[in-house]
Amino acid sequence: MKAAVSKRPPVALTIAGSDSGGGAGIQADLKTFHAFGVFGTSAVTAVTVQNTVGVTGVQTIDPGIVAAQIHSVMQDLTPAACKSGMLADAPIIHAVADALSDCRIERYVLDPVMVAASGDPLLDPDAVDALRTELLPLAALVTPNLDEASILTGMGVASETEMRRAAEHLVNAGSRAVLIKGGHLEADQIVDVLYDGNEWLEWRANKLPVGNAHGTGCTLSAAIAAGLALGHPLNEAVDRGLAYTRRAIATAPGLGAGSTPLNHWAET
Repeated sequence: MKAAVSKRPPVALTIAGSDSGGGAGIQADLKTFHAFGVFGTSAVTAVTVQNTVGVTGVQTIDPGIVAAQIHSVMQDLTPAACKSGMLADAPIIHAVADALSDCRIERYVLDPVMVAASGDPLLDPDAVDALRTELLPLAALVTPNLDEASILTGMGVASETEMRRAAEHLVNAGSRAVLIKGGHLEADQIVDVLYDGNEWLEWRANKLPVGNAHGTGCTLSAAIAAGLALGHPLNEAVDRGLAYTRRAIATAPGLGAGSTPLNHWAET
């Protein structure tokens, strides 16, 4: 028998692509929201033909339908926080930016998804400028990895010093805070750096096996958005999100022949 829900859970919205393999995209986001006790809603931006080995097809959703999904959710369920992942192209980015502005969503986590874990591109090159100019200024937090930070800033990002320089650049470009993910650093430790324009925080941890990496960025940004929906301050939401994601990587179930999905049943 299912347990009764004692109170209304907070609501979060993911704006992202569908991963048919279930390890990333809206599937990973909704699993993560659920793990944190947050009711998940979604606006689908694209349907991918995808498994752990790679992406073999992408069908984008009409931008007007993407915006309509966001408005429909906002009018009825009023998410306390939202995140975006794969946005695919410039017209979808324009539509998402307009919808987020109309709905005045304050707790918005921007995961600038550009490339899948398999190496397949997930964002048109001409859409990068739209993401930079239209979505960054709306974001409470942007969560790029080293490659994404380099593309967004136009500078090399391959060291801790360069991570901090990129974070400052992105805050100056309009984001209220930046979490630069250092999982691809050439070092034995992962270093993640958070900057909000005033304060620096960092997290260090030993690297885990790289094979358990499918959906890591999606999971982390969704976990942070869930924390914000629950009312946690940004620093705490990031701390809890990083800890959850690390546990999800460490206990990954080993599914698939490629970059394996995470364990979204991990302790929050």
